[in-house]
Amino acid sequence: MVEFALPKNSRIVTGKTWPKPEGATNVRKFQIYRWNPDDGKNPQIDTYFLDMDKCGPMILDALIKIKNEIDPTLTFRRSCREGICGSCAMNVDGINTLACIYGLDEVKGDVKIYPLPHMSVVKDLIPDLTHFYAQHASIMPWLETKTNRPAKEWRQSIEDRKKLDGLYECVMCASCSTSCPSYWWNGDKYLGPAALLHAYRWIIDSRDEATGERLDELEDPFKLYRCHTIMNCAKTCPKGLNPAKAISEIKKMLVERHV
Repeated sequence: MVEFALPKNSRIVTGKTWPKPEGATNVRKFQIYRWNPDDGKNPQIDTYFLDMDKCGPMILDALIKIKNEIDPTLTFRRSCREGICGSCAMNVDGINTLACIYGLDEVKGDVKIYPLPHMSVVKDLIPDLTHFYAQHASIMPWLETKTNRPAKEWRQSIEDRKKLDGLYECVMCASCSTSCPSYWWNGDKYLGPAALLHAYRWIIDSRDEATGERLDELEDPFKLYRCHTIMNCAKTCPKGLNPAKAISEIKKMLVERHV
């Protein structure tokens, strides 16, 4: 029987446990992944305790409180606090989500926070999204036109504009792609749910004039067809979008143009 073992320096160990807040009666336990590339140590899980009577309602509120009042070395991305920028994506209680719009009351028991899975970690809760962004850029996320530029703007009917609903709202947080087993296995070749959802958004935009070229680029055994409709992407998307449906529509368009 084959046995697999992780490298010694990748094994997660028990980290520091910080003291409970004095006099607090409504205390909650937080277990947070920590890793510093500069100290040569293994990743660890640090434990914190917060007085929930003095904490905001969201996961991000708790992280900011820990950083401001307990441990200033805790590192994470955040910006808008409204689920718009996608910066604070992380794994909370086993679910990829946005910390700023995920409520503490949605987590039962201790709160366990990790960086997005199957991504290289820059530090603590910050994943390296370099490859993810490069894949997004590869699908040409902009209007491609061949006709002369209009005097004002490229016009679009109300009906055609509605076709983009459920697509343009993606904030590129990477929650969907990092929840996808196909992306875990073939992330170097498979574009992943987020990039493909954006690809479909530009393919069906009535103002775009490069539909054929876009489909040609995606007609590849790995870029598109590694999707096996597992549906993790739709389940985890913090914006309620359905990348799997967009991917299936691209596949359908590729079939139809050969029929």
